[in-house]
Amino acid sequence: MSTRISSAVKNASAYRHASAWVLEPEPSTFAPNNRWSNKDMDPVPPEARTWSTFNYIAYWISDATNVAVWELASSMLAIGLSWRQALPAIAVGHIIISFVMVLNGTIGARLHIGFPVLNRSSFGFWFSYFSVISRVVLSMFWFGIQTYTGSECVYQMLKAIWPSLAHLKNDLSDGAHITTVGMMCYFLYWLIQFPLMLVSPQKIRWLFVVKAFVVPPAWLAMLIWAFVKVPSSEGLFKQHSTLSGSAMSYAWLSALNSALGIYSTLAVNIPDFTRYAKNERAQYVQLMIIPVAFTLVGFIGIAVTSAGISLYGDVLWDPLQLIDRWDNRAAAFFASFTFVLATLGTNISANSLSAANDMTVLFPRYINIRRGQALCALIGGWALCPWEILASAQGFLSFMNGYTVFLGPFAGIMVADYWIVHKGKVDVPAMYKPHGRYRYTYGFNWRAVAAILVSVPPNMPGLISSINPKINVHGAMKLYNFAWLFGFTSASVVYALLSIAFPAKETFIPDAITSDRAADEASRSESSSHIEKRSVEEEIKAVA
Repeated sequence: MSTRISSAVKNASAYRHASAWVLEPEPSTFAPNNRWSNKDMDPVPPEARTWSTFNYIAYWISDATNVAVWELASSMLAIGLSWRQALPAIAVGHIIISFVMVLNGTIGARLHIGFPVLNRSSFGFWFSYFSVISRVVLSMFWFGIQTYTGSECVYQMLKAIWPSLAHLKNDLSDGAHITTVGMMCYFLYWLIQFPLMLVSPQKIRWLFVVKAFVVPPAWLAMLIWAFVKVPSSEGLFKQHSTLSGSAMSYAWLSALNSALGIYSTLAVNIPDFTRYAKNERAQYVQLMIIPVAFTLVGFIGIAVTSAGISLYGDVLWDPLQLIDRWDNRAAAFFASFTFVLATLGTNISANSLSAANDMTVLFPRYINIRRGQALCALIGGWALCPWEILASAQGFLSFMNGYTVFLGPFAGIMVADYWIVHKGKVDVPAMYKPHGRYRYTYGFNWRAVAAILVSVPPNMPGLISSINPKINVHGAMKLYNFAWLFGFTSASVVYALLSIAFPAKETFIPDAITSDRAADEASRSESSSHIEKRSVEEEIKAVA
């Protein structure tokens, strides 16, 4: 027994040294050594390409059914639009984002590499780290916020079982910005979520399937409840637009920008998921499922909130506040459960997996996707203290919401580089080499830098004003109302024109060099060398 204890202590003490955390050596496909890649960064091998069309349908139904999309129309109605104007803005926004999603998703499905590696071909090996680090911070921030939202769902579930929970004594100070019950529910939700974060991307698709079968029927039931309780002619459906002329046009563009911005992050890093596609056709279904699913959920949010106005006299855009008013405890429990499941799927797909993929690129020797997700759970879930941010950092929240000023240009440059400039002819092995063809100028593609400088600064005054409304930027706010569209269009056009006028000749190749092609050529070369060796041996025997 003492021997076992001493052995365990010895093994544990070994982890005090950085060398003990180095990942087990994997036969990296293209990188010079494990400093630049690991198994999770390498192109996905054929046997691990398991995502089918059905999985992408389930994935997007899963992502559409979350609290943020439910509340999406609220920001539109709050600025004076009617529901008849808000719904088309949601639909058009998601039609646009679905095209970008498929354009960038097809790249991942063809090349079987994630966003952090792919981005090197357009930004340059070292400049690509700018977008990667930005997304790590953004993903961990939203992970914490979504975890806090999930904890509120857990609170409603527990309160439905034990109503006395609402009166539990709070032993934390007012300065903590969270109550004892709130911290308990946060910890419970975090515990539920953490094991799912350790599931591989190939297998986590089944969580999205479960969510796609459980959550939408429950939300449709809430929609039916709304129409049964309150006629459609009442509540929000009576509201008409309070705007007209150019004010209405700019408000509609702002609503469109909100619809584009809600999943603008995934429009950039969708290759992290399409790299696992069985073939590139499997993810084409995104063109249809994204607009349909998101518009339907937006409508459900409007209809149920409309019923809440007539029943309770308040505009309850937060569905959890609506559930809190219900007398039927069983209905409150099951509705809250669907929101727990909804938040779980969204937080893992949109935040923790994105952060983990990016961290593998930053520290490939030490971090794989599983370790990256664990770090995201600890840093995003606890170190960032999301309850503090929500309570006292509204300016920071506005900045994070306005981060689309960067994400639009990122997506535009990626689309322009692959489809317009290089026409799909890229070199996958070179993306893993710091001194390869995508090094450009000291690791920076100046064309991408110029595109960022043209597309981002014009939106900065609007972003500053959104953080601090006291700062009046006059007409610049109008441009900020459609920041994603401006950023995507201007960055893609500038990047394409500069790349065509001043081509980086070393990056142009006659045919695409994919991981599959490189592996086949290596296999043929190895087979040829074996044949030559055998032929030489036979000649030696014949001479002897």
